[in-house]
Amino acid sequence: MTQNKPAAELPATPREYSALIGDRLIPAAERDTLKRRDPGHNHLVSLYPKATAEDLAAALAQARKAFDEGPWPRMSGAERAKIMLKVAQLIDANRAEFCLIECLEAGKPIGLVDREIGGTIAHWEYAATLARHCYGDTYDSLGNDALGMIWKNPVGVVSIITPWNYPLMINSQKVPFALAVGCTMVVKPSEMASGSALRLGELLLEAGVPPGVVNIIAGTGADLGEGMCTAPEVDMISFTGSTAVGRKIAEQAGRTLKRVSLELGGKSAHIVCADSDLTLAAEKVALGFTRNAGQACVGGSRLVVDRSIAEQFCEDVKRHVETLKIGDPLDPETTMGPLVSDVQKARVESYLAAGEEAGLARWTMATEAEPNPHGHFVIPSIFDDVPVDLSVAQEEIFGPVLAVQPFDSFDEAVRIANSTPYGLAAGVWTRNIDTALQFGRKLAAGTVEVNTFLAGAPELPITGHRDSGVGHERGRNAVDEFTELKTFMVQLGTPG
Repeated sequence: MTQNKPAAELPATPREYSALIGDRLIPAAERDTLKRRDPGHNHLVSLYPKATAEDLAAALAQARKAFDEGPWPRMSGAERAKIMLKVAQLIDANRAEFCLIECLEAGKPIGLVDREIGGTIAHWEYAATLARHCYGDTYDSLGNDALGMIWKNPVGVVSIITPWNYPLMINSQKVPFALAVGCTMVVKPSEMASGSALRLGELLLEAGVPPGVVNIIAGTGADLGEGMCTAPEVDMISFTGSTAVGRKIAEQAGRTLKRVSLELGGKSAHIVCADSDLTLAAEKVALGFTRNAGQACVGGSRLVVDRSIAEQFCEDVKRHVETLKIGDPLDPETTMGPLVSDVQKARVESYLAAGEEAGLARWTMATEAEPNPHGHFVIPSIFDDVPVDLSVAQEEIFGPVLAVQPFDSFDEAVRIANSTPYGLAAGVWTRNIDTALQFGRKLAAGTVEVNTFLAGAPELPITGHRDSGVGHERGRNAVDEFTELKTFMVQLGTPG
């Protein structure tokens, strides 16, 4: 018999975190503070030192100095890999602490978040291998008296701006890959979930990352965002967040032609064919729109389903949703927690109201007990037979809301799936490999998963098409994001 783990508890006093600039940890007591209340109870859990304009300038100067003067960019790949693997080991050694931070700040169920920490560790381990496998090309076919080489050099100083929905994981889709090729950086996590990034800064120093290579500060986008995107010290901006903010960042970066990598919003579709494993598909569809309370850019927020099976399939999805335990994220039995804030809750509720005002039939999960009234909980809902032009089918809601869109033919399924401006991910459910491949060719999505969903792996890139972004993260292609090419031409022998 499995013994249940005891529930974690709310802290009696908020935890105070420190920013990292150069080799100095700046405690919350030395600055005005950003205060974070947990989304499950509205209890004060964290205090972050609010970075000043001078702090940002100092962090950028440290990153610039660390890149221009070394030693990090000049270390061998093997040396960088060794330090990065040490970071992975330290995250593993402190994974219970990181689980609690993510639970308290982001509202993630304490019984489920360890899976994300494991994924974080895997990203650091994989990125460490890339430190030893960043290489260019040689051309010994230019004639007897010429040799050409193409080098991949680190792009330089990277501004990294990350969101609140997967705080440690998304930082670990960026930071180690930039480190692998020799970049330095300034990291600004979301002001609603900065704790894991700030704690990571301490572990980076402990692992032996040289001072100034990674600088981590807390603050709002309004205060720090433009400076991180326009400062002359910065060579590249890597951002994950909304498409609207991504456009602003691209505009700011474009003034000085800085490189950008933007992982933005999504409105991903599950396409469920009648010949698929409907039991597994129903389980994954339910998971796809409720994981992390629906706050996932790759989450499957649309169900494009063969009309001949739509009614029964939706009933099966609902049965899986009804098995969720919604409530206190500190309870190890909870499987879905709250939204991150009252603002996000109000946003999701506005979409629910819009769907009802449009006359859509709405199913809402029945709950045995109401969640904590002080928390930001939204119960999962499903809208039936949603036209492609309604907001609940077009816009990223970022909550546990599923739009059902039946289809009668392959071409109609493709048209519905591609009817939004986004192009981040899609799931295809069929036993016919020909059908799967044809969907893969025609879907406007950077990731297409067949008979699975939200699987992912550090080896596989995340790429956004259309309004879902530019560039890619993870995988060996991430080396291209954080490097730039240099052509080196050598004239051999005595010039004629």
